[in-house]
Amino acid sequence: MREFTEQELVRREKLTKLQELGLDPFGQRFDRDAFAKDIVDKFASVEHDEFENRNDIVTVAGRIMFIRKMGKASFFTIQDKTGKIQVYISINDIGEDTYNLFKSADIGDIVGVKGKVMKTKTGEVTIKCMEYTHLVKALRPLPEKFHGLTDIEERYRRRYVDLIMNEESKKAAFDRPKIIRCIRNFMDNRGYTEVETPVLTTLLTGASARPFVTHHNTQDLDMYLRIALELPLKRLLVGGMESVYEIGRVFRNEGMDPKHNPEFTLMEAYQAFANLEVMMDQTEDMFKAIAEEVYGRYVFNWCGNEIDLSGKWKRISMTDAIKEQTGIDFKVVDVEEALKLAKEHHIEVEEHEKTVGHIINLFFEKYVEETLIEPTFLYGHPVEISPLTKRNPEDPRFVDRFELFIGGKEFANAYTELNDPIDQLERFEDQIKERDLGNDEANDIDMDFVEALEYGMPPAGGIGYGIDRLCMLFTESESIRDVILFPTMKERR
Repeated sequence: MREFTEQELVRREKLTKLQELGLDPFGQRFDRDAFAKDIVDKFASVEHDEFENRNDIVTVAGRIMFIRKMGKASFFTIQDKTGKIQVYISINDIGEDTYNLFKSADIGDIVGVKGKVMKTKTGEVTIKCMEYTHLVKALRPLPEKFHGLTDIEERYRRRYVDLIMNEESKKAAFDRPKIIRCIRNFMDNRGYTEVETPVLTTLLTGASARPFVTHHNTQDLDMYLRIALELPLKRLLVGGMESVYEIGRVFRNEGMDPKHNPEFTLMEAYQAFANLEVMMDQTEDMFKAIAEEVYGRYVFNWCGNEIDLSGKWKRISMTDAIKEQTGIDFKVVDVEEALKLAKEHHIEVEEHEKTVGHIINLFFEKYVEETLIEPTFLYGHPVEISPLTKRNPEDPRFVDRFELFIGGKEFANAYTELNDPIDQLERFEDQIKERDLGNDEANDIDMDFVEALEYGMPPAGGIGYGIDRLCMLFTESESIRDVILFPTMKERR
């Protein structure tokens, strides 16, 4: 058992005294009728003298964040989910016994207050306490405001303390569900149906990523946590649901950094009879809807860049974007020339990447990706890196696909969906060849999906959005851990 600090021992002594008084140190139901921010906003414009003729009674509850004791009267501040409000408490208003109970309180305790709204001479909206209720004794002290959770790792490990102490963390925590609710409303109003698909799967499909492996004891079968949502949703298009989306957790057994977490939230959406242009328009409209409805502005500061979501977003092909940066036109380059260019530009090419398509992608990642600051739809990806995408009818070396880049980072990935079962099977088989050459992120062959396509899937547009990164942009957070309440962390050593 760990040793208690001096402060912790004092708090435990106070807990015992509460029990001796017949009080539950950890509280019971408490009915409140108001929240801190609502009270402050409602009475902000009322002048100090006007409160003499008013009798506005409120009941609030929250955590004590500040105490200034002054003999027979004191001020303290409580914090609820909406913010903070000051309380004035006097022995003359609540009696000696209750005032002594208050005097034994510590910062971090949770209390209830019923009182009259007033305003101090300095103009601060305050509750004059008429009834004081102890609710919860905090047995650990909160970190000091400026000397607390300075270790960024500890902030994420002890998110509960971070939310108490850090207003920005709390704002991001409340903003995220608002953003997701806005997305759901947007999709529902466009005629989409929200669905749920399995998290456990026996095949690796829908993305290029390493999986987390688990085991089903009853069937004695190894299974994977899903790395994408794609193929089950496209099966629903075959079944006639036509426009579907899912917001769900996916799992990729890969590295962690400020932009990646092994489990993250993905939204994928598929619309029958749509194509790439429909998905571009929808994406632009959705981001602008979030900006307007949740934030009331279009300009956001993210990772050192000012991002303006207004206006018409740029659209450019991958080969044209590479040509802009390097002068190389990969539309007229064969594999031998591509390998030569890669060597000249010090780009390492793995054995399974010795195709023009893979080398185009390597050039894009080195020379273009980080330059796409303003919202940009990048389309025209090589077929080799897009195994589930329909080929471009004008140039079958490329596919009808786009990625959305903002601030040099990918935010969405969209396809005009491949619905040719013969072509799809060939692409799956090519993925197996890549795996044999060393690509351990290649897809499995999903024969059931090929069979589904043989029944006929309508032409469709599909897209996937990284919800965590989207929330990072709108909350202006630089780390994915700031928008995931409980990110994956390395074990303490």
